[in-house]
Amino acid sequence: MGVSGRELPRSYTRSMPPVDTPGVALADDGTVDEVREARPRDGETPTRRPWGQAGETLRTRPWLLIGVLLLVFLFRSSSALASAYGIAVTGTMVVTSMLAFVAIWKVWRWSAVAAACIIGPFLLIDLTFLSANMLKIFEGGWMPLALGSMVMLIMYTWRRGSRILSEKTRRLELPLADLIRILEKKPPIRVPGTAIFLTSDPLSAPTALLHSLKHYKVLHERNAILTIESSPLPRVDPADRVHLEAISDTFSRIVLRFGFMETPNVPQALAIARKLGWNFDIMSTTFFLSRRTLRPAEASNMPHWQDRLFIALGRTANDATDYFQIPTGRVVEVGTQVKV
Repeated sequence: MGVSGRELPRSYTRSMPPVDTPGVALADDGTVDEVREARPRDGETPTRRPWGQAGETLRTRPWLLIGVLLLVFLFRSSSALASAYGIAVTGTMVVTSMLAFVAIWKVWRWSAVAAACIIGPFLLIDLTFLSANMLKIFEGGWMPLALGSMVMLIMYTWRRGSRILSEKTRRLELPLADLIRILEKKPPIRVPGTAIFLTSDPLSAPTALLHSLKHYKVLHERNAILTIESSPLPRVDPADRVHLEAISDTFSRIVLRFGFMETPNVPQALAIARKLGWNFDIMSTTFFLSRRTLRPAEASNMPHWQDRLFIALGRTANDATDYFQIPTGRVVEVGTQVKV
């Protein structure tokens, strides 16, 4: 029973406690393509499947083939490509040495002097090779420098925009504990089943939950606030994948952890929660997701072009339903608009 934003009822006759979300409007048609409530955390890139696991091919990514053909026609000779290759390789060596210095200093917690003594000789050699190749910039070496600058700009824009969006959203959100207290004082009509609300902030009430209360004016018998975290490890042991916490008689907080090499499978992970005492039945569970449409604000904290770039990057994020492998027939999506 897939229900999209366009199928949401417009009015109900039942009474509800006053819960509202100022500054966030419900999209009437539900046709939105932007960042979801289950969005990546600040500074992370849009959610994507690991390369190869999603069956990515040149047929599904034609821009790769187009890019290769453009490079061939642009350089026309292997010697010009060699100039670009030399700067790309030596530049990578320099960046790798610098990252190794940071890792030894910050991660291993060695002193900066000790890290410099180890990495300094390697960095000096790498800089020598890079300086020698800089003479070939106008012979084709400009290409990797231009591509690298473009990637850095995209990463910086996504990180800055995500931080601004997170701060603006946090000002509009209601603490989950306060919402639960409101619902306990004046409980709404209960409906059978389980509702799972996806959010990146487990301490705040998800936008989908607020809009569900505002428009549906009912609450499920069992409700779970679901947060999905990405672990710095490639794979997470199944015993450490699920963290379950009871908030009240009707609300639970669930945290799922996946490694960066794993493809998140929410229903499969929630089945593990049964061993922790949580009653989970996929056929009586509804997943509530919030789709966010990003709109440029009149007074943005970013330049206009960077604001537009961030909105365009938001459209490249994978669909949360598909990415987390949630059955589409068990999903209700609520559309909101946010200006950044």
